[in-house]
Amino acid sequence: MKFAIYTYESELSLQVRDEILAAATGTTLEYNELDPEVVISIGGDGTLLSAVQKYRDQLDQIRFVGIHTGHLGFYADWRPHEVEALVASLLNDSGQSVAYPLLKMTATYADGSVDEHVAINEATIRNVSRTLVADVYINDVLFERFRGDGLCISTPSGSTAYNKSVGGAIMDPRIIGFQMAEMASLNNMIFRTIGSPVILGTHADVKLVIDDDRHTVLTNDREIMMMDDDDRQLKELKFCVASQRVYFAKYRHNSFWKRVRDSFIGDEE
Repeated sequence: MKFAIYTYESELSLQVRDEILAAATGTTLEYNELDPEVVISIGGDGTLLSAVQKYRDQLDQIRFVGIHTGHLGFYADWRPHEVEALVASLLNDSGQSVAYPLLKMTATYADGSVDEHVAINEATIRNVSRTLVADVYINDVLFERFRGDGLCISTPSGSTAYNKSVGGAIMDPRIIGFQMAEMASLNNMIFRTIGSPVILGTHADVKLVIDDDRHTVLTNDREIMMMDDDDRQLKELKFCVASQRVYFAKYRHNSFWKRVRDSFIGDEE
């Protein structure tokens, strides 16, 4: 089996990387960063998000494994002291995996240029100094004129990340869909929005027509895609379920709801 390692640049993460490489020496495991079958992410969830983006064009050929050395490991099943067990799982790999849906974001600019991105967690659009105004279309039907700080569009597996902090719902990652949550929307006698998260299915799409993109920040899995000093004027954003999926090697992929409990509730006294 061919494998690669994507590492957060901390002392512990680099140490774990060296231990994996040492344990794999002399076995049937082959280190190959260009064409891996399994990518081992060492760090936190942010490291894994970056690993997915690095291998975006090869997602149908790769399974990911996460070793948790950071403060949050929602996608990571392994701890640093379990290197030997992980290498043993790689050597006895049967090809099993669990798949999560991704979000596709298409940004269209006034000059006609188009950018496409995929997210494993979420995309956000915010205005850093004024009210964001955008017409929201669902399946090409005008749904509302949004006014507020911004919008967060998340995947089911990403619903426990930034989406949750802005009041979004937690979705079972086996649902093939996505979610739109509001950030500090304006709701008064003059302006109204739905004021609650909206969950959409496989064949739905959301289109945002931006009223004025000055001071607007667009992100995709925490990476800034556009800021207000961008030369291009953002005209429209479109979101839907991506045709791609992200796959995790199912050596001992823990229950999603157990992770939710452990991360946000903890053990009962």
